[in-house]
Amino acid sequence: MEGSLISSQGPSGFVSLVGKPNVGKSTLLNSILGEKVAIVSHKPQTTRNRILGVYTSSKGQIVFLDTPGIHQPLHKLNEYMVDVALGTLKEVDVIVLITDGTRGITQEDRLALERVFSLGRDKPVVGVVNKTDLLKPEEKERRIQELQTQRPFTRVLALSALTGEGVDTLIDTLLSLLPIGPYFYPPDMITDQPEEFWIAEIIREKIYLFTHQEIPYSTAVVVEEIKEKKNILVVEAIIYVERTSQKGIIIGQKGQMLKKIGEAAREELERFLGIKVYLNLWVKVKEKWRKKEGALRELGYRRPPRVSS
Repeated sequence: MEGSLISSQGPSGFVSLVGKPNVGKSTLLNSILGEKVAIVSHKPQTTRNRILGVYTSSKGQIVFLDTPGIHQPLHKLNEYMVDVALGTLKEVDVIVLITDGTRGITQEDRLALERVFSLGRDKPVVGVVNKTDLLKPEEKERRIQELQTQRPFTRVLALSALTGEGVDTLIDTLLSLLPIGPYFYPPDMITDQPEEFWIAEIIREKIYLFTHQEIPYSTAVVVEEIKEKKNILVVEAIIYVERTSQKGIIIGQKGQMLKKIGEAAREELERFLGIKVYLNLWVKVKEKWRKKEGALRELGYRRPPRVSS
């Protein structure tokens, strides 16, 4: 940020990052902010909640809402995730719909396009072809043209969230579409996530990194307690799974998997927080929690109001 050059008024507003799962929404948000506020993995449906990230410069302020991927839900957790994503469309000034340039337009992209242009039909929609670092120039142009033919976008851009190529153009485009007004957040603020939420997300990210098949999708993390003792941050957290067999996999032989997850999470927390962390992880079974509304609420997944077209 640019210190004293930042005013408290200018182009400012809310922007939703939407699209099918695994197109790079969270990677893009982290790239824009220059800080990790959203966890990422190569597995789809990593993001489960709305993540707020605030970009502020001398040009203006953009409040981004990173969202779960729009997909065909299979159970209550999936329904919650899709409702979270669609719910942001009514809250924002501009919508950014992101696609994976290495895949072309898929059926899931078409589902996202249909929902976005139905629910957000009165909003500017910027289309983005992501992952251009993996595309040849002619492929990049073909993907841009392909996306342009799908719907009447306000503008279609290509970028790489991973390398940062084209991200400045996206920022300038969004600022040009936002109303002039006071900033919503202080210039030095980048997210409103409470510490407990961020720590739980980092733990969940490591579960996605080290486990496979259904295991990452069947887990939820709740931070029970955080306290500081003698310059050490002590964190007590519970990893919930749906079946006893999954508990055994998370713990691993002689506790090795749980130790691996805990060490990776602790190291990242220490780097980010700048303090020594003692992380104590427990694993408990909450049967079929993804399919039960009450269990979802207990684990912090509170469904937003349903939206309809």
